[in-house]
Amino acid sequence: MQSTKASTPAKMRAADIAYDAIENMIVTLQLKPGAPIVESELIEITGLGRTPLREALMRMSSNGLIVQLPRRGLIVKDIEAAEHVTLIETRRVIEKLIASSAARRANPQLRESILSCGEQMVLAASHGKLDEFMAADMALDQVIHEACRNPSAVSAVIPLIIKCRRFWYAYQHEGDMHEAARCHMLLAQGIADGNEAAAAQGADNLMDYLESYTRKVING
Repeated sequence: MQSTKASTPAKMRAADIAYDAIENMIVTLQLKPGAPIVESELIEITGLGRTPLREALMRMSSNGLIVQLPRRGLIVKDIEAAEHVTLIETRRVIEKLIASSAARRANPQLRESILSCGEQMVLAASHGKLDEFMAADMALDQVIHEACRNPSAVSAVIPLIIKCRRFWYAYQHEGDMHEAARCHMLLAQGIADGNEAAAAQGADNLMDYLESYTRKVING
């Protein structure tokens, strides 16, 4: 019989895998807003057990991706555009902190990676390749988060980024991939140059774009 110490990491890993798989389905709208969460279907899709799946669902509930409704059980949370504006207000403050911290603390290798991710976003946008654009966007977030060396800020911003990413998938017809790429590139350049003010301004510009895009959806 395995010890608790030996089994716990495997259990945590399975829950993380389940979380990543279900989060991706929610963000990319494979699980649409308002859709019921059916454990048996998710177990079949992920190939994972009920225990790690339930741990992942509890985490998603705390992050606001799914909600518990009376007589309906767990469902994927609806996307509310008006609520999204206040989300961006909060994200703006944290992103400016992360950007300036990354500009100050990144090592040369991370600065190079940040710039490369920004360039990949611009290239993907120029070819209209959404999947590559989103992959480069995620990679840019990850390397900036590593560079900033502020785990508290990173933990706070990740749930907001996930919701913004889902909003983009839901309303991408209203978005401008070229402008989004340009804003990300300015952010990446500021960090890569070690210019804290430029990095913070880049984050601010990106949030300006996301807010204008959101208001376009609301008023559309």
